[in-house]
Amino acid sequence: MLQRMCTGFGMVGLAGLLGPQSLLAASPSPQLRQRAKRAIFLFLNGGPSHVDTFDPKPDLKKFEGQQPSGELFKKSKGTGFMPSPLDFKKCGQSGIDVSETLPNIGRIIDDCCVIRSMRTDVPNHEPALLQMHTGNVQPIRPSMGSWLLYGLGTENQNLPGYVVLRPSPKIVVGPALWSNSFLPAEFQATSVVTSDMQVDKLISNIRNPKIGFEEQRQQLALLAQLNRMHLKKRNDDTDLEAQIKTMETAFQMQKEAMTAFDIGREPESVRKMYGESTFAKSCLLARRLVESGVRFVTVYYTSSDNQPWDTHTDHDNRHRKLCAETDVASAALITDLKSRGLLDDTLVIWGGEFGRTPYAENRKDQPKEKPGRDHHHTAFSMLLAGGGVRGGMVYGSSDELGMNVAENPVHVHDLHATILHLMGLDHEKLTYKYAGRDFRLTDVHGHVVEDIVA
Repeated sequence: MLQRMCTGFGMVGLAGLLGPQSLLAASPSPQLRQRAKRAIFLFLNGGPSHVDTFDPKPDLKKFEGQQPSGELFKKSKGTGFMPSPLDFKKCGQSGIDVSETLPNIGRIIDDCCVIRSMRTDVPNHEPALLQMHTGNVQPIRPSMGSWLLYGLGTENQNLPGYVVLRPSPKIVVGPALWSNSFLPAEFQATSVVTSDMQVDKLISNIRNPKIGFEEQRQQLALLAQLNRMHLKKRNDDTDLEAQIKTMETAFQMQKEAMTAFDIGREPESVRKMYGESTFAKSCLLARRLVESGVRFVTVYYTSSDNQPWDTHTDHDNRHRKLCAETDVASAALITDLKSRGLLDDTLVIWGGEFGRTPYAENRKDQPKEKPGRDHHHTAFSMLLAGGGVRGGMVYGSSDELGMNVAENPVHVHDLHATILHLMGLDHEKLTYKYAGRDFRLTDVHGHVVEDIVA
């Protein structure tokens, strides 16, 4: 009753007597054993090359210059198979092969699971991005973060449950990647542009410049009563109610957001461990957010071209530079979570929408001595760490040239089913009725990859 009364402000008053945890009692309960309570998705826009990161293919040298045969999504426009110029080292006690461009990830590889048998439906950015985020190649379906928030609720009433960190307003596809779609609006992500990490820039208008917190509370309590009257006249419209709850969250953020979003509060040694790039600072912010109770955080690695890992030309040089920046921050995040006792129940996901071709791409307007790699969707790699995942293991394999999955295929639907499983949700039971049918993140597909669950 108190949760519903005055659009939730009855519960705000009750929380003053019982403490902040009293608000969490109304959150949904996990359907299964919950190994991960929260997740961070480090998303590498454009798709990193599997044969240059975690899936070495020495046989490419034997076939160098030969054109790929068999069924291809589109005809090769290059000089044939192109071996990786990078050395691979067996890292950790597990001896997993990791590229020389990822030395820091190599040092913590025993905490990670490498999936070498990922596949998706289409090697085009827009549909592949949509499928990796929403399970569907077409807009508009709820994102994975919205599904998780819908299924599990929030751990902190003073912060959004789902946050997107992006360095630029320009992301390929854009808000459809983190949309709540037909789920109630309260499950929409809060999108934050991280090009300027000052708190007042990250969250504009967070403080009222004219009145204090208590006066605002009184104003909003009155407004809540008016909103409830307005809502009753509209037959308790769920979208309207969700918007009202979203505004309440915005007010409640004043208590905690100025602290949680301020990476300047971190010791200099920690900030130095992550690095100075926008991606590095976003990784550090992601750790602060999940530590403060945010359920799901996506960190996008983009640049001025929006798809930095889309290395159609000069692949070797560009790949090395991208890895140099990503490697430090990604490993720092996993190390930092582990040192704080958070890695066991925080799932870290590392990867892009697909991989890159094991053969070269030579564009007409680019020098032949600087070939690229095209989009590749029939075999690519992703990394998982923490959150109930078995560390120090490789799952699945691609064929000897990295063209197709050879063993234990993991479709994007299977990845989603496994992530939900680790978070305590049954992907077949997490449904929402809309337009006369039950929808779910995995639609009518997906199998949990039990072998990677600790």
